[in-house]
Amino acid sequence: MTEVATKASDQAKTDVQTAAPGQDRARDSGVLTAVTKALSEFVAALVKADGGELYLVSATQDDVHLHLTGTCAGCPGATMTRERLLEPAVRGAVPKATVKVTTGWTVPEGAVRVD
Repeated sequence: MTEVATKASDQAKTDVQTAAPGQDRARDSGVLTAVTKALSEFVAALVKADGGELYLVSATQDDVHLHLTGTCAGCPGATMTRERLLEPAVRGAVPKATVKVTTGWTVPEGAVRVD
């Protein structure tokens, strides 16, 4: 590794280690916006067409929690919806995120409906 590349790598490590807690929230806010945009462009309409509703419970660089309600609550097809529709859309916005999908009639507190 060249001296310049080594210095840049060391600086990047220092920046990550000294990041203020507020920067993490700002980064998570950007992830939240990106995931909401990815889901609202196409996925939410498909879920709604089947009588379901899609909610974004939380989103970080590592984890995205979605909730399906309406006719999707308890539906055996929710697994296929997650694997074939939700995960690819979320991974387009946040490639390394783990996608958690819950279903049920009760919407988790703090969840935001994706339209």
